[in-house]
Amino acid sequence: MQLGAYKILGPLGAGGMGEVYRARDPKLRRIVAVKILSPAFQTDPDRLTRFSREARSLAALNHPNIAAIYGLEEIDRPEDGDTGLRQFIVMELVEGVTLADRIVAGALSVREAVDIARQIAEALDAAHERGIVHRDLKPANIKITADGVVKVLDFGLAKVSNDKSATDLSASPTLAVSGGTFGGVILGTAAYMSPEQARGKPVDRRTDIWSFGCVLFEMLSRRAVFGRETISDTIRNFRARAGVGHLACCSARRESIATSLPREGFQTSPS
Repeated sequence: MQLGAYKILGPLGAGGMGEVYRARDPKLRRIVAVKILSPAFQTDPDRLTRFSREARSLAALNHPNIAAIYGLEEIDRPEDGDTGLRQFIVMELVEGVTLADRIVAGALSVREAVDIARQIAEALDAAHERGIVHRDLKPANIKITADGVVKVLDFGLAKVSNDKSATDLSASPTLAVSGGTFGGVILGTAAYMSPEQARGKPVDRRTDIWSFGCVLFEMLSRRAVFGRETISDTIRNFRARAGVGHLACCSARRESIATSLPREGFQTSPS
């Protein structure tokens, strides 16, 4: 399959808005990742806006722990039989495993978990300094290279602080849990959403801090703190336990983490 100048080599993954493919850039002779907006959304103004927002968010960031963007492109007529315009994002291909896969493979030591957590925190800090909130931080959106470098991916739900459309709840597209999706509800993945995000309220950087805590918990316990099999069960469990300060890790691990992570910069979540 050919997409403009890029030769598609194979699929890498798929989400609620589109698919990601491995591709070859013939001009620079490198392998890249190409994210294509699904044909069903090519004429949806809200999805097109969100897709462009992801590209702008990535373009504003230059950090070793965030996958880099190479361009936002548009072609008149794809060569796969579709008609009309097709938008796609060309970005850095991050080779490695997702944090979700790493967690499934086996328990992480405190040292490894803290090293990964530090890199995630640095990526989030860089985004927050630019006024960008990820809003969908989860193990599946974090990759680890063979050299141990962590890359935060998928800024498709990112909110820019001066972008009012990002807080328009009437345009909320997807709530996801356990790989499934449920359209038209709230933005994010249920098991990792902050209380204000789950209630459909405006969010800021504190929602990423909450999700970061959920990810850290999962790295140490190998289970999602709030995740359940269905959306309704996840939300019910979340409402029952959110704010309780539950952490089912042994005290030795809690103390080790407390001495390893920086104390400054923590913020409370708005009620």
